[in-house]
Amino acid sequence: MKHIIILGDGMADHAVESLGSRTLLQAAHTPYMDLLARMGRVGRMTTVPHGFHPGSEVANLAVLGYDLHKVYEGRGPLEAASMGVELQPGEIAMRCNLVCIEGELIKNHSAGHISSAEAAGLIAFLQEKLGSARVRFYPGVQYRHLLVIKGGDKRLDCTPPHDVPLQPFRPLLVKPAKGTEEITVPAPGCELTPVQTARLLNELTLSSQALLPAHPVNRKRVAAGKDAANSIWAWSPGYRPQMEPLSRRFPQVKRGAVISAVDLINGIGAYAGLRRVSVEGATGLYDTNYENKVAAALDALRSDDFVYLHIEASDEAGHEGDVPLKMLTIENLDKRVVGPIYEEVKTWQEPVAIAVLPDHPTPCALRTHTAEPVPFLIWYPGIEADEVLTFDEVAACSGSYGMLQGDTFIQTFMREA
Repeated sequence: MKHIIILGDGMADHAVESLGSRTLLQAAHTPYMDLLARMGRVGRMTTVPHGFHPGSEVANLAVLGYDLHKVYEGRGPLEAASMGVELQPGEIAMRCNLVCIEGELIKNHSAGHISSAEAAGLIAFLQEKLGSARVRFYPGVQYRHLLVIKGGDKRLDCTPPHDVPLQPFRPLLVKPAKGTEEITVPAPGCELTPVQTARLLNELTLSSQALLPAHPVNRKRVAAGKDAANSIWAWSPGYRPQMEPLSRRFPQVKRGAVISAVDLINGIGAYAGLRRVSVEGATGLYDTNYENKVAAALDALRSDDFVYLHIEASDEAGHEGDVPLKMLTIENLDKRVVGPIYEEVKTWQEPVAIAVLPDHPTPCALRTHTAEPVPFLIWYPGIEADEVLTFDEVAACSGSYGMLQGDTFIQTFMREA
């Protein structure tokens, strides 16, 4: 049996008063997810272990069953792997957003969803002006980029910018982690203390704010009424992680693929031993090319044993606090992804198991991730259905799988199916 996980990033939400106190999954028209829930089995899972921040890197690693206490090294190293940046001993990698600062406030975490082409010019400019033997900037996708610090100490208190829209940025600048403020001698393998690393990162942030506004890319954006990418924001530091490939844990996965517009997810896939499938038109937003992603997923399923199909759009809509847009992304996931994949694979001679779930909630009212459990469904030919009739956060509470923790979801999906 082949396996595909369809992950709608941030798809779960809270009850919304304007929707009759229903969640978006309850209110949205999702006939295919409801059909699979009705024919399959449903449950909930905890994707953010106690003590971890509810980031997508944490939640997606948990969906794949990795022990966060053993493998978690932050978001930066995962994105480095996706970008082909080989981290050396003593180097920390950090996600480096291009953000928009208005006055003293973080207006948004995405610089108004700057394009990859525009951003590449800005990152090259920052490397020219601020790069050194210790500091290296690497361009990524849209607003998501990479910063590598040689000899830095990862023990830092960093704030993800998507968690703090419209908040003053200065109190949120990087700090040494609690308990490391008095360290004066670098740790083994480091050249800087946590205090020195935090100071360097904050100097880079403030320097970027002095340099970026006058760049031609930003002048053109402002003239067009768009948000300027007028600051960097570095967060989620870590060293190279030690992750076991999925094929070692599940012998039936001789070959697997990851499909995502997001470097973070592709980096997780790289460490998990999954090949990256690039898709033309994949944007990570509501306008992503769903049809190309589905075609790529079906092609991968024909040759591979396991596919991880990640759709980012709902998460971005949640961060924008846009209920109608998030509703559209959920309905698009159902109509343009889940439906076509199910309709195709149900005819295959070799059966295919399908799981659908979010990685974490991104409630529109909060515009940030939360750590609440998420609903999931599992369907494959011959599965004994439970009594759940729809796929949503409330119905899942009655699912026969109950509440799963740790690697129980992936073990159940791979072994039961």
